Amino acid sequence: MAKRRRGIYLLPNLFTTFGLFAGFYAIVAAVNGQFDTAALSILIAGIMDGLDGRVARLTNTQTDFGAQYDSMTDMVAFGVAPALLVYLYALNQFGKLGWMLAFVYTAATAMRLARFNVQSGVIDKGHFQGLSSPASAGLIIAMVWVSFDYQLDHPAVNFFMGVVTFVCAGLMVSNIRFNSFKNINFRERIPFFTGVLMIVALAVFATDPPVVLFFMAFSYAVSGPVVTLAGIRKRRSERSQKGKTAE
Repeated sequence: MAKRRRGIYLLPNLFTTFGLFAGFYAIVAAVNGQFDTAALSILIAGIMDGLDGRVARLTNTQTDFGAQYDSMTDMVAFGVAPALLVYLYALNQFGKLGWMLAFVYTAATAMRLARFNVQSGVIDKGHFQGLSSPASAGLIIAMVWVSFDYQLDHPAVNFFMGVVTFVCAGLMVSNIRFNSFKNINFRERIPFFTGVLMIVALAVFATDPPVVLFFMAFSYAVSGPVVTLAGIRKRRSERSQKGKTAE
């Protein structure tokens, strides 16, 4: 169905504005040393980012303005805010290298979003090319959140955060494919057991949100390279088998 190109629709852009506010508030909280609040605010921005596009599609209120507004919001909430958060919490201890890492992450987010906007009409909707900026930000904030909650203030932990920040930047601008989960239809009926599993998953998340978020984000970030490497090995094996058959 073609996009409606004129006008600004209130409902989807309201979710986007909430996400922008959450991202901006995360920056304010991080500057004030409220690192757990900043992490939670970025998480809320991620939820808003997941809702605005789906609401627009469900209500047929997609516009070019909404797509660009969403991209600008993502830059603040998932580019600037996480980079500043991890810098103020851990990377500032490494001097110039620390703020350079934070900048590299921010620049990678900008490039990731620009590439997504350019390729949005031709890429596979079921997969992302490169780690998405919300998923990358989720891993960054989860690290800070866990470290802050459990008082893991140690040079080794800060070094680990620096490495993960750099790796996340690289994954965002890579060609590695990640599942987008956009093929899920929320209007379809689901089995009763699936509903029970969703409730259990929510209960597990509520027991310790930062730890659960970290393992979820880390697992997702690892899934792309693992699946890619497995696919490469499978194709090489198939070519090897064909070569042997030809002989």
